[in-house]
Amino acid sequence: MAFPAGIGESAGESAPDALDWQGLPVRCQDCPHEDIQAQGRCDLGKACVADRRGKRIDGFFARNPDLAGRYLAHPYFEVRTLAAKHASLFRIGPLLADPEPEVRAMAVMRLPPGRVRVLRTDPDRRVRMAVAQRLEGGDLLSMMADEDYYVRLIVVRRAPPAALVRLVYDGEPEVRREVARRVAPQYLSNMVGDPNPLVRLAVAERLPPERLAVLVRDADMRVRFAAAERLPPPLLPLLADDPIEAVRDLVRHRMSHGD
Repeated sequence: MAFPAGIGESAGESAPDALDWQGLPVRCQDCPHEDIQAQGRCDLGKACVADRRGKRIDGFFARNPDLAGRYLAHPYFEVRTLAAKHASLFRIGPLLADPEPEVRAMAVMRLPPGRVRVLRTDPDRRVRMAVAQRLEGGDLLSMMADEDYYVRLIVVRRAPPAALVRLVYDGEPEVRREVARRVAPQYLSNMVGDPNPLVRLAVAERLPPERLAVLVRDADMRVRFAAAERLPPPLLPLLADDPIEAVRDLVRHRMSHGD
């Protein structure tokens, strides 16, 4: 008879691929939690705090959050990280000073924003990315000057649209593109001459229709096509002789059939 995985195994056996963080086989008989196995609170090879695989460690703490606090100082960073995910908030504050960035980032994602603002200048980008996802107001805006473009990208996605004018000329095209998608409309005119066509395309998709005439001679056909989709009918003749047939066809269709 075939049994489900884990049923019929001796507690002293190890799962074939169950290794601890030092590469040694994991055995239930060596575990201080052997007594909870019968309660279904752990499962060798699936939910085990001694395993080196994060999914299995997380599975253990998901079943036993009351034990997570015991592992906040474990030598394996993955255990500390996942213990921080499940442990009481009152226990994880010291992890903001953990030597491993993954652990600090997990603590940042769980602690109140007022506690994590001190890590706005953390040396690791992963931690600063986590901080940018938690902060609001002036604390968030202070991260607009972060050296890492992805941190700035997170800030752009969360900051008030009117504040994004400060990043209209950011050095990273992906940041400027997100600015063009969210910045207050009155500042879009500052981006019509952006050197990146995808930034200008985002501008063309949001600029008030009556101001799209400034893009009808854009070098990129995607920008002109976006303009042709939204131009007011009286301005459509500006693109009637566009060098790209798809743009001309769209203009003719709109002029013949209306919107």
